[in-house]
Amino acid sequence: MDKLNLNLNELADGAIKEKLTKALAQVANNILDPNTDQSKARKVTIALNFKPDDSGVVKLTTDVKTTLIPDISVTTNVLLGRGEDGYMEMNELKSGTRGQEYFDPDDSTLKDDKGIPIKDDKVTDAPIDFRKIKNAKEAN
Repeated sequence: MDKLNLNLNELADGAIKEKLTKALAQVANNILDPNTDQSKARKVTIALNFKPDDSGVVKLTTDVKTTLIPDISVTTNVLLGRGEDGYMEMNELKSGTRGQEYFDPDDSTLKDDKGIPIKDDKVTDAPIDFRKIKNAKEAN
């Protein structure tokens, strides 16, 4: 009868067990992360590599690897252009359409397409004369 007296919990002064415990914690944290797909499988692989030498000693090298699920992709729209000063500007499009103002449901304030609050002096009850705006743009 073969006598294999190797206990994975005790090999390498417990280092293999420690590596496995660390990998299991990584898998558990990945499963509990709300930013990952909860339905996909994770994996822990333990590789035991045996390399004998001429004297009958076998070097045992252990690798513990995890296969985790990456964070779920998040998409948004970004406005890109140059400001009046000529420098590049990049802002997240908050309103859904370039140049569109919107009411922010979180704080009930009027904001521009970048999410910047619009000051009260820009808000008016007077009708908007689009011809004036068009003529002003054409003049520039």
